[in-house]
Amino acid sequence: MTRGSGRNEFDGLLERESYWQRSLARATSTSGTFIQVTSPFGDQLYSLETSTPVDVESATEIARQAQHAWAGASLRSRAKVVLRFHDLVLRNRDEILDLIQWETGKPRRDANEELLDVALVCRYYARHLGALKERRHMGAFPGLIGAIERHVPLGVVGIISPWNYPLTLAVSDAIPALLAGNGVVLKPDPLTSLTALYISDLLIQAGLPEGLFGIVIADGIDLGTPLINCVDFLMFTGSTKVGRIVAAQCGERLIGVALELGGKNAMIIRADADVSKAAEIATRACFGNTGQLCISIERLYVHESIHDEFLAEFVRLTDAMIAGTSIGWGSDYGPLITPTHAKNVLAFISDATANGAVIATGGLLTGEATLAPTILTGVSENMRVCREETFGPVVAVQPYATDEQAIAMANDSDYGLNASVLSRNTKAAVAIARQLRTGTVNINEGYAPAWSTLASPMGGFGASGLGRRHGIEGILQYTEGQTIATQRALGFGPPFGMSDQSWGEMLTRSLGIMKKIGWR
Repeated sequence: MTRGSGRNEFDGLLERESYWQRSLARATSTSGTFIQVTSPFGDQLYSLETSTPVDVESATEIARQAQHAWAGASLRSRAKVVLRFHDLVLRNRDEILDLIQWETGKPRRDANEELLDVALVCRYYARHLGALKERRHMGAFPGLIGAIERHVPLGVVGIISPWNYPLTLAVSDAIPALLAGNGVVLKPDPLTSLTALYISDLLIQAGLPEGLFGIVIADGIDLGTPLINCVDFLMFTGSTKVGRIVAAQCGERLIGVALELGGKNAMIIRADADVSKAAEIATRACFGNTGQLCISIERLYVHESIHDEFLAEFVRLTDAMIAGTSIGWGSDYGPLITPTHAKNVLAFISDATANGAVIATGGLLTGEATLAPTILTGVSENMRVCREETFGPVVAVQPYATDEQAIAMANDSDYGLNASVLSRNTKAAVAIARQLRTGTVNINEGYAPAWSTLASPMGGFGASGLGRRHGIEGILQYTEGQTIATQRALGFGPPFGMSDQSWGEMLTRSLGIMKKIGWR
């Protein structure tokens, strides 16, 4: 495997620029205990001081003060800052990829997907700010009533982001919030704080006012509630269990919340699919980011006529995957985020095999936190591996006989985040997609087409969450809609001494006439 710049450069990055210390000082104060962060590769990375609820209050107040001036800035000037940030992200690509890999253990190609995503999000929202411009509307009676529609920033947006995509999930939600005129307070996972702090520094270099993008660092159990109690909107990405708690707390304060939660995503492979291509797509869809991806595929339904042929090719490709042991290009999967998480994922496999499932390949730890990509057959729908989000490199493969059966099996889940259909017959695949109860469906790919189509909303049905990121919805959710309506000439009350009855009949006739002439 081609190695990256290695441990020495990581040390040098910290010593040469002190990115995390400088960014943390700019973002907020910390007064908590120190934690030692260890890479999934086993390296001791850095010691980091955590934040307290008082620090959350301080960071929010600083962001709120900075937000007043930022909200008064033009859309164009805000966009210029974001586009400069876009350029800095691309310019510092190698250092960013090193940081992501050291903190998460993911393959460099998956880290690169994060960087590309952030650049795309910056460009999309910086160039689609028309949705935030004031609009004029005619009222019920043309010429007599006019209205102005405004989109007012909420104030300070809180973001709680997880460790699995420390760049994408920290920044790609912050960009539309900032462009909408808000301040942001981000709570990244402590295991991946350095990536967030590095990005905070780049935002300041791009011209973002200091303090507008604050960062507080500690476990969610310590800072989640204090953050919710301070901000005006919350964007949360994480488990459904915690998401329910977050939603309830936001509801108590009557603040808006967007939640991207768990998934138990299904892929349907029809009888007419190209078996070799389907196996290649499935390998990437199931084991990308070592399965630590909320939209990755965890259930495979393969038509019985090609099941055995597909399984053989799928196993062959999975067995050929290369494990990563350090930063750099060339690996297909890496260690899971912690040994504890690896054991949790392994428990799903043990439960399945204890109840009759068969391991077609994988199923073993090859390092303290590295689990070989695992394919299970002979599973039943009541097993944990088919009901609960595994969040690791494990997939259950089952045969099916008809499209209707496959649709029913795919929909038999509390979750509804992502799905996939593989078929040479695009029309048939789309017909199946329309019957799947998920926020996104990808035809002939696992998750990338829907995720990268930024003009379309991304989110889940059912237990997979509330709200949407991406698309116009992804920026309007960070604003309050305001209508300023002006009544001209006559009011809504009866004029010229008319009775309420006569006035009511006149208004009713007027509506009928407006319909006939085609007035909306």
